[in-house]
Amino acid sequence: MIEMRDATLGYGSAIVCEELQLAVPEGSLTMIIGPNGCGKSTVLKALSRAIAPRVGQVVLDGADIRGLGTKQLAKRLGILSQHSRAPEGIRVAELVARGRYPHQRALQRWSEVDERAVAEAMDITGVAEFSGHAVDQLSGGQRQRVWIAMVLAQQTPLLLLDEPTTYLDLAHQLEILELCAALTAEQGRTVVAVMHDLSQAVRYATHLIAMRGGEIVSAGSPEAVVTPGLVREVFGVEASVMNDPATGLPVVVPVRTVGPGQRAVDSAATIRLSGGGR
Repeated sequence: MIEMRDATLGYGSAIVCEELQLAVPEGSLTMIIGPNGCGKSTVLKALSRAIAPRVGQVVLDGADIRGLGTKQLAKRLGILSQHSRAPEGIRVAELVARGRYPHQRALQRWSEVDERAVAEAMDITGVAEFSGHAVDQLSGGQRQRVWIAMVLAQQTPLLLLDEPTTYLDLAHQLEILELCAALTAEQGRTVVAVMHDLSQAVRYATHLIAMRGGEIVSAGSPEAVVTPGLVREVFGVEASVMNDPATGLPVVVPVRTVGPGQRAVDSAATIRLSGGGR
């Protein structure tokens, strides 16, 4: 389980999030949603130790991640950044094999376990046919799947994915999301993904975290989180929310955008009705 305790996050003199309380349920497919610039990727960077909280802690299985060694952390947590760049000329199989780095020791030879992990990761993500190709010769969607394969080859119980469906066409987006769902449902892994597509997040997540302006507005199951008021407050969109008769999950049907002044009025009314704040 990974969580934030009273975490204040930022870059240089700029504060992005203050006093965040966040808990990711173990074995969940947790998706962080919200508009651009709301702090989603900053939260993921803090969870992966790419940035350190100014105040507060990020805790993994009861331990502050600042106290974990690099390889120790990499055996428990895999991260796919939003703008990953491969070394020039590196081939697909070579890049995916780098996911085995945390499991290597000095003088240890490449093993059948390593070979199998790399082959399985490439097969799952559909990039095995490109194994001998240079990564920089692939399309954006193909490169994205190669990066996901590298993270899978790492074989960690926790995966952090920053916009994993970027550059992918619809069919491959759904393949990656189905893969994420299978990793949690069938293998018991915990996956945290930053998402832009609200409909896809609702369809696949078992736990949602909705953010706006550096704050967590709501967290819980998609059924509990996604309401017309939430869509209006977080995304500034007037929408109808209905249940999909096939899945029972919420379906968001946008109607129109609303101005920031109206969002503020609706947000205050929501707080009064719920008796809560953040």
